[in-house]
Amino acid sequence: MHQRLDGRRLNRATLARQHLLGRVDGAERRPLDVVRDVVGLQGQDPDPPYLMLWNRIEGFTVEQLTALQLDRSVVRATLFRGTLHLVATDDYLWLRPMLQPMLERWQRGAWGKTLEGVDVDELAKAAADLLDDGRLTRPRLSRALAARWPEYSPTALARSVQGLLPVVHPPPDGLWHRHGPAHVALAHTWLGRPLSPGVPPSTLVRRYLAAFGPATVKDVQAWSGLTRLREVVEAMRPYLVTFTGEHGEELFDVPDAPRPDPETPAPARLLAPLDNVVLAYADRSRLVGPDAAARVGWEAAVLIDGEVGGFWTMSQDDDAATLTADLLRSLTGDQEAELEAEAAGLLAFAAPEAGRRDVRLRIPAGRA
Repeated sequence: MHQRLDGRRLNRATLARQHLLGRVDGAERRPLDVVRDVVGLQGQDPDPPYLMLWNRIEGFTVEQLTALQLDRSVVRATLFRGTLHLVATDDYLWLRPMLQPMLERWQRGAWGKTLEGVDVDELAKAAADLLDDGRLTRPRLSRALAARWPEYSPTALARSVQGLLPVVHPPPDGLWHRHGPAHVALAHTWLGRPLSPGVPPSTLVRRYLAAFGPATVKDVQAWSGLTRLREVVEAMRPYLVTFTGEHGEELFDVPDAPRPDPETPAPARLLAPLDNVVLAYADRSRLVGPDAAARVGWEAAVLIDGEVGGFWTMSQDDDAATLTADLLRSLTGDQEAELEAEAAGLLAFAAPEAGRRDVRLRIPAGRA
């Protein structure tokens, strides 16, 4: 009989692997190591990946992730679930070929109807020719493709390229506080290295389990966007350990990954928007309760004792920066003090130039 793992045991296992039970020493585990540990940082906007690393690394600075992007050690591209991620370049080279069939499905689902009648192979070739000499802003790419297919949406044409071709978004895209037109470049041109097709899907499953396990096959599929992974996991069974979840589901894991005592303390954390730790499952209940489920993915979450216990925003006005946490229930005195200290640290990181920094905790009346 498999050992049974309740939600709290799964919670602590996830937090341990995500470096959220305690920040790692930045001198021992570099930002690039942590990006690899968590198999990338979801990054539709430029700032959240920086906040994700701040949550996980003691002494992390903005300059560290900026340097990794500028020296091409990490790359920003459309990957898992058809969303933008910042991943280690070494990982991108094998991930992109593996995810290509899913990204083609993503392109058809997102833009297929709008571009009905366009030969996607011709679209891909035309885009590759335009990008062959280097990077273009997406507006320039849109205009050039629209000149070839004037009856179709320029936006749909340009965004389809992210699914059809291995393209990346090089700096200044993805840099701290950077806003402006997106840039697009062919991956092999920007990185100066060829892609690495042929890596087996078992590699991806193993990396996912090391970062997010124990987990079900459905969880791996929900995170990656890939389908038909049951047969992959079944072939890996002799090399994995298995458990039973609260509802009888079978959970898989890599043998040597941490599974801490469920009573291990979990510190307060102010997660970045779209942090994969709360999104990377078909069943998110290990970190997300029913009262938070509808808001996760749209708002930045507050972790209290390892679970989503509220959501936070930050605003800046003149010389002041304010972080407001809207909590779902009351806190103990120790939890409140810990959250206030964490919020003050985040404000110092994200708004170092502010002359005044304020933390506001809002707790609904009558919620215990």
